[in-house]
Amino acid sequence: MKAQIGDRIIVEGVHLGDSRRIGIVTALTHDDGSPPYQVRWLNDGHTSVFFPGVEARVEPAGGGEPTPAG
Repeated sequence: MKAQIGDRIIVEGVHLGDSRRIGIVTALTHDDGSPPYQVRWLNDGHTSVFFPGVEARVEPAGGGEPTPAG
């Protein structure tokens, strides 16, 4: 998985009561865009360091094809 600042991270069904979580990549820890990422979560505005699992995908900021984890 590779991401850039501004891309969306979509996480499907990981929290009780939530079917989807969406965040915006706000910082990269590696120049090549590999994880982990600093993400601001849209549901509550908090920021965290995120290590994506298989339930996550990246939607490029420019509207390109989603990139699955892996």
